[in-house]
Amino acid sequence: MSMFDTAGAGADTTARTENTRRKLERMRLALSHQEPDRVPVSDFFWGSFVERWRSELGLPPDANPYFHYDLDWIVTTPNMDPWIRPFETLRETPEEVVVKTGFGAVMHKHLAFPMPEMRAWEIDTFDKLERAEFDDPRDRRRFYCSGDNQIAGVGDGFHRDSPAWTRTIRSLHPDFPVYGSMIEASECLTRLVGQGNAMLWMAEHPDGMGAVIRRIGAYYLEMAKAEIEAGAGLLDGFVIWGDVAYKKSTFMAPRYWREHFKPCVARMTALAHAHGLPVIYHGCGNVKAIFGDFIELGIDAYNPLEAKAGLDVVELRRQYGHRIGFCGNSDIQVWETGDPDAIRREVLRKLNAAKGGGYIFQSDHSVTSGVSGLTYDLIVKLVREHGRYPLRLGAFEEDESIRTRLEPD
Repeated sequence: MSMFDTAGAGADTTARTENTRRKLERMRLALSHQEPDRVPVSDFFWGSFVERWRSELGLPPDANPYFHYDLDWIVTTPNMDPWIRPFETLRETPEEVVVKTGFGAVMHKHLAFPMPEMRAWEIDTFDKLERAEFDDPRDRRRFYCSGDNQIAGVGDGFHRDSPAWTRTIRSLHPDFPVYGSMIEASECLTRLVGQGNAMLWMAEHPDGMGAVIRRIGAYYLEMAKAEIEAGAGLLDGFVIWGDVAYKKSTFMAPRYWREHFKPCVARMTALAHAHGLPVIYHGCGNVKAIFGDFIELGIDAYNPLEAKAGLDVVELRRQYGHRIGFCGNSDIQVWETGDPDAIRREVLRKLNAAKGGGYIFQSDHSVTSGVSGLTYDLIVKLVREHGRYPLRLGAFEEDESIRTRLEPD
């Protein structure tokens, strides 16, 4: 029996609608490399996109794309800040806000611009990083209490007093397959000390940073254990956030990643699998140098497969067959053109990767404010129409060689 035959260990599916159970089965089959009724579709949305979408489609101010399109899965994030504390407001005007967060990061958010800027960090030397002591990873406030936290509060929008994580998953559980999530060491370091400092200190103190990475990895593994317990059987899967690459390759040498980061990812993946939760790993950039490692770890699907970093899901399917699932890769830059013919070509060609299952349709990162509401409406309709099995992609059907090479190794 597949580990995905249940909706997460102990999940109470009786409270779920028949439609939600169909979505669970659709995700289960896709991640088991079988063909469900149709290709699952979902995404991550910028708040500024949602505002534009509501306006352009004439929707009410509380309209939500997940509910409006009845999307197939959703991910949630508890409070992952190393120090649980309210934001310290350093500057605030009607146009911008500057706060210090529970990562010790000083963040500038210009309210008219899509993303914030990290300007400084409390931990600004390697010595401080080595000596840093974090709050309890199992602190109940991470899961059961509302409050400020960096990941939920400072992004494309700015929000104070984010709701309790357990309240969020309970509210979503009847309508969606709900995934929990946790950052790993690389993602933590970006927020805790900045990517530049992290790379510099890996070069200057390779062994010392290795020890720090292992300690951070163990810390977030313990937090992931507490999260799964707090989820109390309501989770259907798990996302590991772990950006380790940019457009060309990994931030660090693949050998260094394998030695210090990979064991932490392996343990978190094994933890989720032990609870019957499929794992989607989210890592931006070009990870071709270590893609085989994610297959070795048993990652169920990789996201977001950035087209702008040279990744192509159809070619990846040819190369790796059904040894791993894919989630994403539809080029957001094509979506931003608003050109219906280019969008149709992009969507239908990428659906070739869904032959035999193993593919969740999403953008190659997240839906930006550069995408019109009408464009996203068109994209969902294209996936729903042409993503039904057996797939018939017309002029965008790839040649027969892809069918042969799609068979499991």
